[in-house]
Amino acid sequence: MAGRRILLTGGAGYIGSHTFLALAEAGHDVVILDNFVNARRSVVDRLAQIVGRPVEAIDADVRDAEALEAAFRKGGFEAVVHFAALKAVSESVEKPLDYFDVNIGGLMTLLRVMEAHDCRRLVFSSSATVYGVPDETPTPETADFRAMNPYGHTKIMGEQILNWLSASDPRWAIGALRYFNPAGAHGSAMIGEDPRDIPNNLFPFIAKVATGELSRIRVFGNDYDTPDGTGVRDYIHVEDLARGHALSLDKLFESGEGHLVNLGTGRGYSVLEVIAAYKRASNRDLPFDIVDRRPGDVPIYVASAGKAAEVLGFRTERTLDEMCASSWAWISGPHSEGTE
Repeated sequence: MAGRRILLTGGAGYIGSHTFLALAEAGHDVVILDNFVNARRSVVDRLAQIVGRPVEAIDADVRDAEALEAAFRKGGFEAVVHFAALKAVSESVEKPLDYFDVNIGGLMTLLRVMEAHDCRRLVFSSSATVYGVPDETPTPETADFRAMNPYGHTKIMGEQILNWLSASDPRWAIGALRYFNPAGAHGSAMIGEDPRDIPNNLFPFIAKVATGELSRIRVFGNDYDTPDGTGVRDYIHVEDLARGHALSLDKLFESGEGHLVNLGTGRGYSVLEVIAAYKRASNRDLPFDIVDRRPGDVPIYVASAGKAAEVLGFRTERTLDEMCASSWAWISGPHSEGTE
């Protein structure tokens, strides 16, 4: 398929930056738009080093209609891959207005500008948090919405807005991708997950213990009905996840129709399995404490991955050991503490 001119909002973030590389590898001409609130500006330079050419990046907020208008007038974009959003579950409980403002207000502003410029192909970054505590696992796309926090509700609202928009105008083709647990880093070890504060997610927390930045891992509960008593999650290598976006975009142009799919591996790993795998990758001692369960955590959270395979031809290729090895190569390398 011929390359397209693509706007990548939030393209300097963890998943966005890896998706930039996947789209560039697929032959697309990609422009990043990011306000760099949750991303380092040095990421753009590192992406340029990886692809061997300058990377065009617009410093703007997705809620800024004038900045988006200027980008579209200049850009001639044929599609948008939309990541720009706030994404921390606990922060969303503390700052719900910020989350609805950025995640819903930003989406609405983007859609209006896209429509004004006759750009109606969109890949939307959604999340498995829309399922809350699901009745079944592996969890299919048909599971009920049960989000338990403002962040999850912004993703539900975003999907619903996009559904109504598609229903109102068949010229729109939208791919909604519900991620499970992204992990790992690019094979170059030049980009990866780089949280600015104490992370909520397991992988970056383990990484900070491996580097000595944090002293011990907290394991929330070891009395679940799972093989070793700890929670089981579906971890997907971020490079596999990024490739899923390129496949989604291709499908929108090939079929002219939208789709909704989970992006996960379809299998789960326990907290203790992940710690053991990271210990092998880093050759570091990773001390941990068993603490109380967290409210709302479920024993097993795994994607039903069949629809992504059927609709997009998407199958994951990388293992847990590869996630851990790439994460360690990134976090122990020279780039993970890049400055502004």
